[in-house]
Amino acid sequence: MKILNIVGARPNLVKIAPLLKAMLSNNRIKPILLHTGQHYDEKLSGIFFEQMAIRRPDINLDVGSGSQAWQTAEILKRIEPVLVEQKPDVVLVVGDVNSTMAASLAAAKSGIPIAHVEAGLRSFDRSMPEEINRVVTDALADYLFVTEESAIKNLLKEGHPREQIHFVGNVMIDALQQFLPLAQQSRILHDLDVVKNGTYLPFGVLTLHRPANVDSLDTLGRLLSAVESVADKIPVIFPVHPRTRQKLEDLGKKHSPRLRMIDPLGYLEFLHLLSRACLVLTDSGGIQEETTALGVPCLTLRENTERPVTVTVGTNRIVGQDPNRILPAVELILSGRDKTGQIPELWDGHAATRTIEILMRLNPKPRTPTSVD
Repeated sequence: MKILNIVGARPNLVKIAPLLKAMLSNNRIKPILLHTGQHYDEKLSGIFFEQMAIRRPDINLDVGSGSQAWQTAEILKRIEPVLVEQKPDVVLVVGDVNSTMAASLAAAKSGIPIAHVEAGLRSFDRSMPEEINRVVTDALADYLFVTEESAIKNLLKEGHPREQIHFVGNVMIDALQQFLPLAQQSRILHDLDVVKNGTYLPFGVLTLHRPANVDSLDTLGRLLSAVESVADKIPVIFPVHPRTRQKLEDLGKKHSPRLRMIDPLGYLEFLHLLSRACLVLTDSGGIQEETTALGVPCLTLRENTERPVTVTVGTNRIVGQDPNRILPAVELILSGRDKTGQIPELWDGHAATRTIEILMRLNPKPRTPTSVD
């Protein structure tokens, strides 16, 4: 079976690593890795290949940055000849970035079956570009691999046949379990001076990148003020996405020295950071999952989540953008009175193996596409 695996942004790389490992252990599979180039910066993407021992892509579309529509259109234009030349049996996409949706659309029009890993997640907020990508990708996909029970319910409500839906667990947690021992060897916390005499000092972690939080300077300023209040209690380490850094410069606001703004980190360094944190403030969906797996309290700076199991079972709490909700939640965590959380069902490190075993059993075959003049 020839499987064309699509990656475009660094969250995709975390998810594809265990899937590629499972494919390479099966001599009946020929995996091809295609990178769209959606994230092309070495700090945002390149270092992940090195640290996670992912082979360099067989094909790179070198799309680069652009608007949502431009990036999607450019991927569509550049991937079509690849599909014609490679003739894969199935296109496998992960997550919810523009590359995921664009590759799915191109594959569907070419009559190639689509497997979507991390299907069915819904925030029910169409202002999020990722939500549009999730809905469209699932509508096109033939095989829907889900991480939690809520995703099954969402897909059934949208009319997907139950036989298309496969509850396999979370490949991101596969990667976390595989790489955590290596990540614990990182010296990043020594470099950041939060280790004294072999003891880790209390600290928090902040990540911000979603347009709803960083595009409005009023919203960004309000969130930053709330986090500075947290930083008055414990140091907060803030790996800053390049796009967010530009917005912070536009804001022109001096910040507390206890809010430690640093460059983006590689996967291993960031995983080590998360694993040792007292609390995490984030607007990232993936980090909600990783903190739940690590047992680290997480406060989500959004009004919704597409990963509700991290709230109902895990360590996550939705606090939005309001300091009057953020600060009491921080106090609860620092006092040791917050919920402890549990590991969700099937987040056991074997999701990728289950996914590939199911694909092999289903044995997808390309269809003859309908030509339109």
